[in-house]
Amino acid sequence: MVFYFKARPEAGDYTVFMGLDKHENEELIKYGFIEDIWFHVDKMSSAHVYLRLHKGQTIDDISEGVLEDCAQLVKANSIQGNKVNNVDVVYTPWSNLKKTASMDVGQVGFHNPKMVRTVRVEKRINEIVNRLNKTKVERTPDFKAEREAVNAAERAERKQQLREKKRREELDRMEKERQAELRSYKGLMVSENMTSNKQIASASKSLQELEDDFM
Repeated sequence: MVFYFKARPEAGDYTVFMGLDKHENEELIKYGFIEDIWFHVDKMSSAHVYLRLHKGQTIDDISEGVLEDCAQLVKANSIQGNKVNNVDVVYTPWSNLKKTASMDVGQVGFHNPKMVRTVRVEKRINEIVNRLNKTKVERTPDFKAEREAVNAAERAERKQQLREKKRREELDRMEKERQAELRSYKGLMVSENMTSNKQIASASKSLQELEDDFM
């Protein structure tokens, strides 16, 4: 079971989601998307909350409002963190999550700790948490199928881009050949014109000589 939420509408159409328990968290870790940003209360047990960015966006594109929504949702879904003020929430791209065989179910590390950011949550804001909960939808997705569908779409897009690149290269090659032929033709015409002018000049000289002879 996965719970899906909608971030504040004025910030754009962003989906926030989290697993029911550590087993769903394990699936989310395994089959996440490159656009996913992972959130967790620092040094406390909490839900694993994800924000799905739009394609092409990065962690730097998260607005303050969306960041606050995610941080509040994480805090509200931490048994310990929900009871205290001034908790830190860490967040990082899904691609930075590291999973090893020695880790417990649902446990993660980081490939690069420098890519982990922290936001301080002073206190729970019920207005935000209640607004998010009103948008909550429960689903049981097939994580593997969703991941494979995305992979297939990305492969098809890459193939299309490659075909388009080859088509442009072929058009460029044909245009260069056409331009080379035009230059060659123009050069030939200039050469022929120069020859004709010399012949005319020669003919004129002969005529002058005839006239001189006549005189």
